[in-house]
Amino acid sequence: MKQKDFLFNLLILLFLNLLIKPFWLLGVEVKIQNTVGSENFGLFFAVFNFTFLLNTLLDFGLTGFNNKNIAQNTQLLSKHISGILTLKLLLGIIYLFVVLLAGIGIGYDGEQIRILIWLAFNQFLNALILYLRSNIAALLMFKTDSILSVLDKLLMILICGILLKSNVIDQPFQIIWYVYAQTASYLIAAGVALIIVLLKAKIIRLTWNFTFFRAILRKSFPFALLTLLMTIYGRIDSVMIERILPDSIAAYQAGVFASAFRFLDALVMIAYLFSVILLPLFSKMLKCKENLLPIITSAFSLLFFFSVTSAVLLVAYRLPLLTYFYPQIGTESARVFLFIIPCIIPLSMTYIFGTLLTANGSLRILNITSAVAIGVNIAINFTLIPMLEARGAAIASLSTQTSIAIMQFFIAFKLLKIPFSILPYFRCLLYIVLLITSVYFANCYLPVGLLPSLLICSGIALLLAFTTKLIPIKFIVSLFEKA
Repeated sequence: MKQKDFLFNLLILLFLNLLIKPFWLLGVEVKIQNTVGSENFGLFFAVFNFTFLLNTLLDFGLTGFNNKNIAQNTQLLSKHISGILTLKLLLGIIYLFVVLLAGIGIGYDGEQIRILIWLAFNQFLNALILYLRSNIAALLMFKTDSILSVLDKLLMILICGILLKSNVIDQPFQIIWYVYAQTASYLIAAGVALIIVLLKAKIIRLTWNFTFFRAILRKSFPFALLTLLMTIYGRIDSVMIERILPDSIAAYQAGVFASAFRFLDALVMIAYLFSVILLPLFSKMLKCKENLLPIITSAFSLLFFFSVTSAVLLVAYRLPLLTYFYPQIGTESARVFLFIIPCIIPLSMTYIFGTLLTANGSLRILNITSAVAIGVNIAINFTLIPMLEARGAAIASLSTQTSIAIMQFFIAFKLLKIPFSILPYFRCLLYIVLLITSVYFANCYLPVGLLPSLLICSGIALLLAFTTKLIPIKFIVSLFEKA
C-alpha cells in the first residue's frame, strides 16, 4: 500500500470515530445515566465490567491471530471462516455458561442475573463483530472496516435517542432498555459484517472439526496470552490502590486515580485506531517483503504529534480542566493527572512498534516483555502507593509504559534490521521545545477561557508541526490528491 493510501484510510477511520464515539460517550450515555439515576446505571456498569473480565476466554486471541494470518494468506479466508465461526460459537457457549455460574457464585440474583445474561450475550456479539472485522481489515478493506467500527454506536444513538424522547413511550427510560438497545445494535452490525465476509469468502455453511479447532487454538494462544498480560499491567494499578491502602482512604484514592485515568482512556481510543490499520498492513507488507520504512515514519510522525501535543496541552491546563469536571476532587486529581496523561506517549509508540512485532510473529518476545512489565509495575506500585497513594500508581503506570515502549522500540529495530536514522529525532526534540514554550506563554498571558486557550494552542501546535517538518506538507497534499 502506498503512503498516501495509508494516510487517507487512516483519516477516514479517525474522522468517523471522532464524529460518532465522543457524541455517544459525552452526549447519549451521559443523558442515559442522568435519566435512570446513578444507582441503576451503577448496577449496569458493575455487571458490564464483570462480564468484561472473562473476555479472554471469549476470544482466546482468535481476532489478533486471524488479522495477521488472513492478511498474509488471503486464500485461507474461505477455508478458515467456517471453522473459526463454529469455534467462536462454541467459545461463546462456554463463556456464557462460565459467566452465569460466576455471577451466581458472587451473589447475583433477580434483576442482576437478567442484566448479566443479556450483557454476556452482548459481549459475545461484540467479539463476533471484532472477529468479522478482522477479516475485512486483513483484506485491506479499510473504508468498509471504518464504517463497521462505528455502526453499532450509530445504531445505539438512534435507538436510545428515540427511547429517551418522553412522547414516544409513556414509561420512563429503564436501564434494561439500554441493554436491549445494545443487543439490537450489535445484532444488526454483526449481521452486516457477516454478510460482507461471507460474500468475500463465498461460503455459507459451518464445519465442525475438533482437529482444526485444536490447531487454531494452539496458534492463537500466544495472542490470548499477550492480551491477558497487557490487560494485567495496563489495568492492575487501580486494583492495587484498593488492596494496598487502608480501607478508610482506599476507595477515595481509587476514585481519584479513575478520574485522571478516564482522560487517558479517551486518548488511547484515538491511538488504538492506528493499530487497527497497521496490523494487517504490516502483516501483508512483511509477507510480500515490501518496504516498511515510509509507513513506519508516517505513523511515527503522526502519533508522536498527537501524543506529545495531547500530553503537553492537558498537563498545562490540568487544574482548570479537572476542577471543571470534578469540582470536589479536581485539585487532587490534577496531581495524579500530571503523571498519568504522559502515558499516552509511550502507549502510542507501542501501537506502532508492538504492532510491528505482532505482525512479524514475534509473540514470544512480546509476551516476555509484557511479563517483565507486570513485574516492574507491581514492584513500583508496592513501593510508591503506601507513600504517594494514587500518585504512586500513576508513576508506576508511566514507568511501566515507558519501559515496555523502549524495549519494543529497540527490539523491533534490531529484529527487523530497521535503520535508526529513519526517525526525525531532531525535529521531534525541536517540536517539543517550541511547543512547551508556546503553551507556557499562552497559559500565562492569554486572557481567554479554557476552551479558547486549548483551541488556540492546538492551532499553534499544528503550525509548529508543519514549521519543524515533523508533519511534512506532502502528507496533506497526498491526502487531497487521494481525495
